[in-house]
Amino acid sequence: MRFTPLLSSSVSDRDSGADDPIGLYYNHKTQEILHKYGPGPRVHFHVGLYPDGPPDSTVPQHVLKQRLFDAQERIVEHAARSWGAYEESPRRLLDIGCGLGGTSLYWAQEHGASVTSLTVAAEHIPFVRYFARHAGVGERVKPVLADVHDLDETCAYDAVYANESSGYTDRPRLFQVVAKALEPGGWFGIQEHFVGRSTWREFIDGYYRTRLGLRGDYLAAAEAAGFELVHDEDVTDSVAEFWVQSMAWNTAELDRLRAGAGSGARPGAWTGERLEQSTLAHSRFFRLWRDHAVQTRLLRFRLRSRR
Repeated sequence: MRFTPLLSSSVSDRDSGADDPIGLYYNHKTQEILHKYGPGPRVHFHVGLYPDGPPDSTVPQHVLKQRLFDAQERIVEHAARSWGAYEESPRRLLDIGCGLGGTSLYWAQEHGASVTSLTVAAEHIPFVRYFARHAGVGERVKPVLADVHDLDETCAYDAVYANESSGYTDRPRLFQVVAKALEPGGWFGIQEHFVGRSTWREFIDGYYRTRLGLRGDYLAAAEAAGFELVHDEDVTDSVAEFWVQSMAWNTAELDRLRAGAGSGARPGAWTGERLEQSTLAHSRFFRLWRDHAVQTRLLRFRLRSRR
């Protein structure tokens, strides 16, 4: 069955996160994300896993799109399996930086969790609700417009999840609020990119409006907040191919636009200029990931029992 996505939201300019540069950035990217990674209901905006090596990139665009989605799903499922979520599923989970809700829907559909989906992009709230309802988990996914730095909940969750969203945070504050929000013995799972002393750090941060950090900084912040690291997996080699497949999709979309097939694109969707910009950036990212100048890691922390 073909899924027909929600085309627009009713969020007003006043509520659109105009004062928050990160919220504004993601509000503006909504149609791009839907066009490339949709239609849903599980829509992701993060890297994916290619554990079996690079597949052919000279395939039709719809095949590339499906592969991107499959890779994104694969890394989420792999993390959950590595973290023991299939043996003991979380009951109440906080998804920090949920985007359009792909990961929130995953935890609700595959593990039966009640998910609070945190986002700073107001435009994404109605999309998450819509997708959750059409996935049959509308009662278990609750999107909330809020900044995680302002979170003030106590023992509200047995698991917290952050997929490529922790890079936007103040790490000591992040671990502090998560420690308070978790039940004793609860876990905090993170999928994130970590930088060394690469001269490309400013380029990555500027492109994604993020502030990537060092693995050691995370470990120090976690220790100070009462966490212990129980899983640390480097998936960089299996992730690097994602940028190649993404570039291939961009190239196919650019060819389509130049052939006049994109005249009916929605406002805010991909333009030729954006596709060229994205492709150039992703070619640089591929080299950085291939050379391990940037690492993608799956970290799982467990909160020590409070005394």
